[in-house]
Amino acid sequence: MASPASVMVPPDYDPKADKGDFMNPVMLEYFRLKLIQWRAELLRESSETIQQTLQSTELQQPDLADRASAETDHALELRTRDRERKLISKINEALLRIEDGEYGYCEETGEPISVARLDARPVATLSIEAQERHERMEKTHRDD
Repeated sequence: MASPASVMVPPDYDPKADKGDFMNPVMLEYFRLKLIQWRAELLRESSETIQQTLQSTELQQPDLADRASAETDHALELRTRDRERKLISKINEALLRIEDGEYGYCEETGEPISVARLDARPVATLSIEAQERHERMEKTHRDD
């Protein structure tokens, strides 16, 4: 694989229109940059939230309704940050798969994941078919 620094992604590049080999160096670099940008955006938002919301939240409100509202807002913000932390972890795993040459392939079947799916959800590890099978199994077991 070419080193990322030696591969340039054209500004108008669309991986869905790329007729070259699946996960060619330009496509890999496109997804690598997309994942890095997404992670940076999440980290920036998280940092802003911590500085603005969580540090300024006054949970010791004299009014019970105000205190309950502040605690609910605080808990919601913490849940959102936890989801983002998990997403950052998935982004890091996807970046490792790019380095290992495994990115873009279904971890269940080994088949390529559609480029359209990866463009919409760059942390996807399952093809649509495998994901649907997985969700049907979860639903079946949940209904028991």
